[in-house]
Amino acid sequence: MEPTTGLILRRITQTELSVSAHKLATIILDGIAWKEGYNGLSRGTAAFTLSALAEKMGVSRQYLTVLLTELEASQLQLTRQKPNGKYAPWLFRFTAFDEADEIEDVASGRDDTSLSRKDYNKTVFSGHININAVSNVFQTCWADLIKAAKTVLPCWNVDTQVIWDRFLAFNRARGNEKVPAGFLLGFMRRWRTAPGTAAQPKEAPTPQRTPDPKERELHDQIKAAPSSNRQFHASDLCSKIGMAAYEARVLEVIRQFGCQRFTAMLAVHGRAVLAGEIAR
Repeated sequence: MEPTTGLILRRITQTELSVSAHKLATIILDGIAWKEGYNGLSRGTAAFTLSALAEKMGVSRQYLTVLLTELEASQLQLTRQKPNGKYAPWLFRFTAFDEADEIEDVASGRDDTSLSRKDYNKTVFSGHININAVSNVFQTCWADLIKAAKTVLPCWNVDTQVIWDRFLAFNRARGNEKVPAGFLLGFMRRWRTAPGTAAQPKEAPTPQRTPDPKERELHDQIKAAPSSNRQFHASDLCSKIGMAAYEARVLEVIRQFGCQRFTAMLAVHGRAVLAGEIAR
């Protein structure tokens, strides 16, 4: 059974996570492409910059890293990569749903469907466009796709036919007779507004929440020990002080900050690094 929005959302709610990690998981889920080629993404993948995620969450970049690490270590198995260069968005994927056996565990049945699987719920630019075939966009299958996609792009207030005409002229000038449909979406994303044209109104940026002193203290402790080495830190610290003492420290952090166990473990590792008990 193929994963759907409802299926992944059920798994998110069933997974033991902090409240903030649950929220982050749903934000990433909301951006997942469910059709190959949607926004230029492969199926099951979401694209975000870390600054955009931090703004949506209302947290600092440092705390966002902690939350991402929590999702990576959870049963959701979040993975992220940046294959398209330094300034490109990160690509996120819940790899727990890549295996059929994992999906069957939480699926309600093979008749379960989701709106996200319907073609008309996503703007998909797939196939190829013949540049010299039809000049009237409304006689093609691309008119509805252009109208749907442009609402969130720089060409939001440009007539659909004008977009199509300029796209054809752009490719004819370069000698292109047939191009991938994704080129049209990319062309719209890079639309240059003529001087004097009204700009699309933007929402006021969400003010950054100022972390309280206790939260800042917790973040500073977590930063002291790279979360990617958490398993080595736990092993080294348990070998040095014993499992019982390790658990006691974790419980102490939970009581002090009211955080989840995973976050408390990272803080314990950071404290140990700062105290010189284990290597960073």
